[in-house]
Amino acid sequence: MPELDRIIETIVDWSTRDVDFALATVVGVRGSTYRGLAARQLVGADGTSVGTVSGGCLDGDLREIAGGVIESGAPRVVEFDLTADDEAVWGWGVGCNGATRLLVEPGASAVSLIEKLSTLRASQRPAAVVHMLDGPAMGSRVVVTHRDVDGDLPRETVREVRRVLLASTHRLLEIDGVHSMIEVVGSPSRLIVCGAGHDAVPVVRQAAALGFEVTVVDDRRQFLTQERFSGAATLVRCEPSELATSVVLDGRSFVVLMSHNYLRDLDYLRSLLGTDVAYIGSLGPGERLARLLADLRAAGDEPSAADLSKLHGPAGLDIGAEGPEEIAWAILAEILAVRRGKTAGFLQNRKGPPELRDQAKTVDQSAG
Repeated sequence: MPELDRIIETIVDWSTRDVDFALATVVGVRGSTYRGLAARQLVGADGTSVGTVSGGCLDGDLREIAGGVIESGAPRVVEFDLTADDEAVWGWGVGCNGATRLLVEPGASAVSLIEKLSTLRASQRPAAVVHMLDGPAMGSRVVVTHRDVDGDLPRETVREVRRVLLASTHRLLEIDGVHSMIEVVGSPSRLIVCGAGHDAVPVVRQAAALGFEVTVVDDRRQFLTQERFSGAATLVRCEPSELATSVVLDGRSFVVLMSHNYLRDLDYLRSLLGTDVAYIGSLGPGERLARLLADLRAAGDEPSAADLSKLHGPAGLDIGAEGPEEIAWAILAEILAVRRGKTAGFLQNRKGPPELRDQAKTVDQSAG
């Protein structure tokens, strides 16, 4: 179950049983941090926690802060600055050399937030939650959609929030000295798996565990069973040429072609041309994809530059994956990178110490 769903489920349970708790949300990051904006950790009065805002290194301090927030009933914004290279900081055992800013709020406020998030997620409409971080409004929130604003915000702030909403990524915002964190909320990303073969099973299972709303499409009824794809939200039986009229193909949709049948994949790919999907992954060698594109062009179906920019083939990151489980992880890792606007690669080449960056790595194949 995705982390936010576990937190929501626990808040409902604790509220029903009158358990005191506080909710910590990451509302600022600087440098190298374990979690990003909008990560959350629920902390009960007895120290029990669900979710995480760090690698565990801040848990002790967070429990103390949460206890104070539970007692006072007032939210706090606190910052853990681990950028100083001294023994006092490294005594935390973090090793991240970054700063994390947290909004810690009491149970009543957390319940209100979770109700708001749950409603927005169920609405299937993207929205932005503006978390106010200072001044008299600290701890309050305003929801902004493409059309509506449910509270008072300056016009300039609303414009900026809507730009963030279009980019579909959490952001920090400062306008006229007022700080806020913009959390983009909406229906979950969709993964559409075209082909219900045995190697689709781990893709569906792993994608569901990551919070994707998964649809499996095939024209063979006997393969589309809930027993095979228990993590799928929807099973769709249709001809490959009917894909565009059978499932939603919008900007939150990621598609993987894995029918292992050339003519099926040709029709699936033709159905995807000109749609708003964010990603099209094609299994099989590059030569096979080149042939698919050539056959589309020969039939008068010319892929646009936008179509080609979304097309990834062979699908997946180059991690030397072998077998269905590893290949599924490679594909989903690539999809996560695309969703977050990253190019993947080794983190050490971007964030590691200078002497380790961009070095050729020798892999001992015999070591596995």
